[in-house]
Amino acid sequence: MNKIKYGSAELNSKNFIFHLSLHLPFAIFAPNLKNKRIMRYLDPKADLTFKKVFGEHPDLVTSLLNALLPFETEDEKIVSVEYLPAELVPETPLKKNSIVDVRCRDAHGRVFIVEMQMIWSPAFMHRVLFNASKAYVRQLGTNEKYELLQPVYSLNLVNDVFMPDVEGYYHDYRIVHMEHTEKVIEGLRFIFVELPKFKPHTFSEKKMHVLWLRYLTEIGEKTRIVPQELMDVPEIKRAVEQLEESAFNDAQLLGYDDFWDAVRVEKTLVSDALNKGFRQGIEQGVQQGIEQGIEQGIQQGIQQGKAEERIEIARKFKASGIPADIIAMNTGLSEEEISAL
Repeated sequence: MNKIKYGSAELNSKNFIFHLSLHLPFAIFAPNLKNKRIMRYLDPKADLTFKKVFGEHPDLVTSLLNALLPFETEDEKIVSVEYLPAELVPETPLKKNSIVDVRCRDAHGRVFIVEMQMIWSPAFMHRVLFNASKAYVRQLGTNEKYELLQPVYSLNLVNDVFMPDVEGYYHDYRIVHMEHTEKVIEGLRFIFVELPKFKPHTFSEKKMHVLWLRYLTEIGEKTRIVPQELMDVPEIKRAVEQLEESAFNDAQLLGYDDFWDAVRVEKTLVSDALNKGFRQGIEQGVQQGIEQGIEQGIQQGIQQGKAEERIEIARKFKASGIPADIIAMNTGLSEEEISAL
């Protein structure tokens, strides 16, 4: 093996390469990673990132909607959208941090509301119904005809599980006849996606559906290399590039951190409220059980006392020679019970 002079030492070629590798850039000795982009990314579910990706790029929100809404024909697909003003309803102090929304309208006048909900609350369902109904009503002016009304689609991405007893992650709501479900009142359509339940599978007929959900669930602060199948789709590649940490200034990154702090605080408040309600429920249940037990005991004592009183009266009647049928009529005891006295 060839000897190589390195400083005052003489090394064989293998040891020389190893020693040299400690002092040279890693990329020289990792040619397979040369073309990989190792980046730091932000989570697309935060308000800063979600609104940047889907609230500033009409083509990206169009692609997301076409992938996740239950369109049955190509004619239903969205071609382009224009953004609408946000916030139809003021937020409550508790919920203002965990809900991010984007609103838009397509060339046909159909309205689309996309919401990202970080923490589930039963009140969120009412908020969704209110906002979609408000958007539906606001389409008409004072003297316009109802026939001009266009459908409102509400797409709700929920970073929480709110139907633990249901296996699926995709929930489609519409107004239907209870007995004849094919009879539908068009106008409002509600889609809820439980992101934690989503597991990526290969659905060739729903490729973009799966890839957009992978984008929302797999990309985050721990991501260094984005899966190639995501980067192969131009619109998702652009959406990924919008999440690069280097694209945000210090003030934006501080707001991003504040968002997650607020979400953590809200989760704590919700968890504490649930635990408190659970404890109070147990305490109330125990107290009610005690009260019901006392009441039942008293009632049983009264009934038992009345029964013993009837028996004593029947015994005296019997000792006086009164016929058993008359004693039974006056005490409520059977003739068999009276004969046993």
